[in-house]
Amino acid sequence: MDEWIRRFVEYLAVERGLSKNTLESYERDLHTFQAFLKKRGHVVPRDVEQHHIGAFLGHLHDLGRANSTISRNLASIRSFFHFLVREEVILRDPTLHVETPKIEKRLPRVLTPEEVERLLRAPDKSSSSGLRDYAMLELLYATGIRVSELVSLNCGDVHLSGGFLRCMGKGGKERIIPIGEYALQAMHSYLELARPVFVSSKASDAIFLNHHGTQMSRQGFWKIMKKYAREAGIVKDITPHTLRHSFATHLLERGADLRAVQEMLGHADISTTQIYTHVTKGRLKEIYASAHPRS
Repeated sequence: MDEWIRRFVEYLAVERGLSKNTLESYERDLHTFQAFLKKRGHVVPRDVEQHHIGAFLGHLHDLGRANSTISRNLASIRSFFHFLVREEVILRDPTLHVETPKIEKRLPRVLTPEEVERLLRAPDKSSSSGLRDYAMLELLYATGIRVSELVSLNCGDVHLSGGFLRCMGKGGKERIIPIGEYALQAMHSYLELARPVFVSSKASDAIFLNHHGTQMSRQGFWKIMKKYAREAGIVKDITPHTLRHSFATHLLERGADLRAVQEMLGHADISTTQIYTHVTKGRLKEIYASAHPRS
C-alpha cells in the first residue's frame, strides 16, 4: 500500500495542485489507516472491505477523536480508493456505502469591530517591525485572505495604485480582492520605509520579510498576532483565521452580498460562506436583547 499512497499523493500534487499542508494531511491520514490495517493482517488495497473502514472509524472514535477529524480521515480514505478504482487497481470501491459522521458545525470566533480597532492600534508604527506588523494586520482584515496566502504574497501581487491584490488560493485558484484605504496607506508606509530595512543579500520577492530578509512564515506571523492580541487586552482564544472570520462577519453585518463575500474568501461552495450568516444572526439577537425595552 505504501507505493499506492505515494502515487496518490503525487497525483494530488500534480493533477489537482493541492497545497503542501493538504498533501501532508492526506498522507498522514492514509498512513494511520495503513497502520491500523497492518495490525489486522491486511497490507494490500484489494483486501480492504467496508467493515474494515467502519472498524477504523470506530477505532478513531474510541480514541476520542472529534467527528471532524474522523470525517477528514474518511474523506482521505474515500479519495484514495476512488483513485485506485480509476487506476483499475481494484474493481470495487469499499467506501461506497460508508456513512460520514455528522459534524456539529461550530460558529467561528470573531472579534468585535472595537476589538479589531484595538488590535490594529497595538503595533508601534515608529519602528520598522511595527510598520510591517501593522501592514500585515491591516491587509489581513481588509481582504479576508488566509494567513498562508498573506505570507505567500510577492511584490507583484499587490497593486497599490489600482487598490487591489491578486491572490493564489487553494487548488491554485486565483482571485482579485479590493484593498481598503487604511490598508493601502499601511502598505505604502511599509513598502517605502520598512521593507528596505529587512531586505538582505538573500534577495526575496516576498512582500513581508522577517529579520533574516526572507519570507515571513505562518508561524512567525501567528506569534506576532498573539503578541498584539495580548497587548490589546483581547482575552478571546483567537486563531490565525480570526481576522478572516471577522472580515466576513463584519461585511455581512453591514449588508454585503453573500456571493461577493464568497468570491473574496475564495470559497468553492457558498454553504461554507453561509456559516457567517449564523454568526450575524447571533449578533442581531445580542443587539436586540441589549437595546429593546421589552426584550
